Amino acid sequence: MKKLFIISFLLLGPAGWSQNTEKENLQSLIENFFEAFHVQDSTRLKSFAHPDIKMQSVAIDAEGNTELSTSEYSHFLKSISSIPTSTKFEEKLHDFDININGMIANVSTPYSFYVNDDLSHCGVNTFQLMKLKGEWKIIYLVDTRSKSGCK
Repeated sequence: MKKLFIISFLLLGPAGWSQNTEKENLQSLIENFFEAFHVQDSTRLKSFAHPDIKMQSVAIDAEGNTELSTSEYSHFLKSISSIPTSTKFEEKLHDFDININGMIANVSTPYSFYVNDDLSHCGVNTFQLMKLKGEWKIIYLVDTRSKSGCK
């Protein structure tokens, strides 16, 4: 019985460590994404994404209706690089919830967004990723945006 336990530990142990390493890799990828975002590096931002990435946002409009908007990643990259250097912006991530299932992963990050040190809005980012040739790429990014309930 003792031998069976040791063999099981040796065979299954690395799978657990591998999962943690993959979670660390995914968290680093998202952190690097936001580092590039904050310095307006559209070339680097593009490198994190699959060429067919999809982007959407869920928000409440002025009448209280929930709206879904879709944007092209190329438009996102252009808008980030066109922010004036006099405008300070920061998206602060509060946590990481990372789930991996083989070649796909999901990373959720609650956030608060600041413009010139003033809270603009808050929400949750949800990144869907796929492993392509041994490298994680963002294939879908959806976020929520709210001006109420921000802490």
